[in-house]
Amino acid sequence: MDSKHTEQLQHYSERVGLLFETAGMPRMAGRILGWLLICDPPQQTALQLAEALDASKGSISAMTRLLINAGMIERVSLPGERRDYFHIRDDAWYETVRSRLTVVTVFRELAEEGLEIIADAPDRIRRRLEDMRELYAFFEAKLPEMFEQWTAERQEKQP
Repeated sequence: MDSKHTEQLQHYSERVGLLFETAGMPRMAGRILGWLLICDPPQQTALQLAEALDASKGSISAMTRLLINAGMIERVSLPGERRDYFHIRDDAWYETVRSRLTVVTVFRELAEEGLEIIADAPDRIRRRLEDMRELYAFFEAKLPEMFEQWTAERQEKQP
């Protein structure tokens, strides 16, 4: 692989890292995920990740644990190899978005709880929580339909 191509790969993983950071997550976790999205072979050892991303082994270890716990990557072993490898889970994107449905439900429930607490408050104060409840109730109702539609469309595309 030439140095220009390597630089492009590293730049891409850095951009994913910055996106993660913007979303309130560790930049290094995003860099690892970005690298695993585009690297060849698709599975990498901790040492390969550290070298590719110019990162410490400790940082790689901590962030791969975070990504495993988040359901984005998994640790695997290859036949005849003593080292562990990391790669993107096949269902990573679906599971990541699907897990957000739980958060949507919690936000709707919090809005309802708040509305109960301020039941006697003027409409102008209640409106903030009503808006929150309505938005999250909408998402709560629509997201399962979207998941079903996506699953059906994906199955149609597979041989």
